Amino acid sequence: MWNPLSWVMEVAALIAIALANGGGKPPDWQDFVGIVVLLIINSTISFIEENNAGNAAAALMAGLAPKTKVLRDGRWSEQEAAILVPGDVISIKLGDIVPADARLLVGDPLKIDQSALTGESLPVTKHPGDEVFSGSTCKQGEIEAIVIATGVHTFFGKAAHLVDSTNQVGHFQKVLAAIGNFCICSIALGMLVEIIVMYPIQHRKYRDGIDNLLVLLIGGIPIAMPTVLSVTMAIGSHRLSKQGAITKRMTAIEEMAGMDVLCSDKTGTLTLNKLTVDKTMIEVFTKDVDRDKAVLLAARASRVENQDAIDTAIVSMLADPKEARAGIQEVHFLPFNPVDKRTAITYIESDGSWHRASKGAPEQLPLV
Repeated sequence: MWNPLSWVMEVAALIAIALANGGGKPPDWQDFVGIVVLLIINSTISFIEENNAGNAAAALMAGLAPKTKVLRDGRWSEQEAAILVPGDVISIKLGDIVPADARLLVGDPLKIDQSALTGESLPVTKHPGDEVFSGSTCKQGEIEAIVIATGVHTFFGKAAHLVDSTNQVGHFQKVLAAIGNFCICSIALGMLVEIIVMYPIQHRKYRDGIDNLLVLLIGGIPIAMPTVLSVTMAIGSHRLSKQGAITKRMTAIEEMAGMDVLCSDKTGTLTLNKLTVDKTMIEVFTKDVDRDKAVLLAARASRVENQDAIDTAIVSMLADPKEARAGIQEVHFLPFNPVDKRTAITYIESDGSWHRASKGAPEQLPLV
């Protein structure tokens, strides 16, 4: 937190060691050492805290750095996403984070989760020839794609670059600058008056005048304030770290505390970007069928192995996902498609009876 107060302290240290000579007295080592110690404490605390935060953030980002399968020299190999260049052919499959903006090649459609970019919880379908964006996640399917943009040139990278390139001075830094400027102006005016009074009028000795100027210079600034602020911010940073928050810039703590309105995207930020089923809201209109049976039938009409958001939410309602296929023989499964807007399963119970269960859009099921 370097600010005008630190500059004044540095000037005071220079005066104490360089100008406070003469009159048979040694330089003012006591003031010089005290000021330098405070400056070192202030800068050391700030450096250590921000360096630790930077290392923690770097380690977190390194652990999250995506890898991808890329085709080079006719062979597939797993590489860091950071080395991709436009023109590379990559493989995208279930669970992969798309490492760069790419255009899908020939193959089956993909389901892509773009919630990190758009805030939409449900995945969207991408067909061959469509673009997929860096930071999105493949929820279904497998296909090859050709890289068309990387780094700051991607859709996500451009937005991140705009945020990172802002250089707005925060309220806390403005307050410190205002205090520092006021102290500097006041001290400068006081020293000018004192120099005029002491030397041309009173004809003081050089060393006596310098000692008085040094008293005015040191006494006119809150010399311990930067150190106290650094210690206070460091304590706040440690408390936040215990709750899993990484503070990359200590002054951000005060900025956050002084915030009046926080605008945030809902999905994945204030919520978990995960669909759930509220069992208490399930209504059953058929006799001899309760809510548990309705959930079981819906789970049977879901693909257990899929990472479809709706199927995952329904299957997770069971005590064990294996219950969705326990004791039955699957004969046929109709996957979801935009036309029918439903899934259906035909299965045989252990007693040999045939059944069909379906789930989907309410306006479609009565037509079955």
